[in-house]
Amino acid sequence: MKGISSLLLILFSLPLFGQLGGESTFQFLNLVSSPRQAALGGKIITNFDHDVTEALYNPASINSAMSNQLAVNYSSYLGGISYGTAAYAYTWDRHVQTFHFGVTYINYGSFDGYDVNGISTGSFNGNEAAISLGYNYNIPFTDFYVGANLKIITSLLEQYNSIGGAVDLGVMYINEDLDFHAALTVRNLGAQFTTYAGQNEPLPFEVNFGMSQKLENVPLRWHLTLENLQEWPIGVANPSRAITDLDGNQTQEKVSFFNNVLRHLILGAELFPEGGFNLRLGYNFRRSEELRIVDQRSFSGISVGVGIKLNKMRFSYTHARYTSASNTSFFGLQIDLE
Repeated sequence: MKGISSLLLILFSLPLFGQLGGESTFQFLNLVSSPRQAALGGKIITNFDHDVTEALYNPASINSAMSNQLAVNYSSYLGGISYGTAAYAYTWDRHVQTFHFGVTYINYGSFDGYDVNGISTGSFNGNEAAISLGYNYNIPFTDFYVGANLKIITSLLEQYNSIGGAVDLGVMYINEDLDFHAALTVRNLGAQFTTYAGQNEPLPFEVNFGMSQKLENVPLRWHLTLENLQEWPIGVANPSRAITDLDGNQTQEKVSFFNNVLRHLILGAELFPEGGFNLRLGYNFRRSEELRIVDQRSFSGISVGVGIKLNKMRFSYTHARYTSASNTSFFGLQIDLE
């Protein structure tokens, strides 16, 4: 697997800085981009095929098989939040290659507003969106692909609004003999152009590394992703899991080194990845650990999905388990416009 060492060198030479949830704005930028990605555990960055929404997460995956493919995806998310993505790619010619266009949108719903005296001020809404333009380039005489997405971001929360810009960078290595892919993404390098109330906030910077391979004698492609590599440690003690002894002394949860390692890991598998019918299964260790309930089996972190191709249309559906009280469904449709 010549070339993997180069990817790892780039990976570990990156500065280890960044933000997780609650520490940056425009958090919706790191939600999964499609039902297929959600089914494989989320943040899968190594697919290099017709799936045009893959390029929303890794621009190095842009290729001519995506040309004239239009995809729309929707999810009724947690707490009444709805969000979706749309993507389209077009190959200009053999020399210029393929351009990618994408949209990510989230609607937080309607809220009742009140002033400091508890008097109703009416209802208000909150929504955010990002529009992206992407391009990929195969480095001549190599198996490496590099790509970039340029994003314009808008956010409206009640009377406050913000505009920002960001760049996603990706590199992918493809070994066709072994049907092995390895990829690295650096996401959301950018800043706010206008702020909500005069305070500048960082964007949700994120570094991910992934590998996948189609087995030689089994119609299955496995995926392994290491997410949020810019952050260590990633685990934080959960106050609700503190143990209280008979004297009232509390012992806080301890997040071990091994547990921190696991929280970076996402595993996925796709059966019949090149067929007209696909079965997908994923497991997100961080989601499982952070949302599990002590002494109760909730199966948090598991996701299951299917894909069906009918003529020029591909339908996808995924069910993702978060907690025993909350699950999410993802729906997707991709149309071949050729």
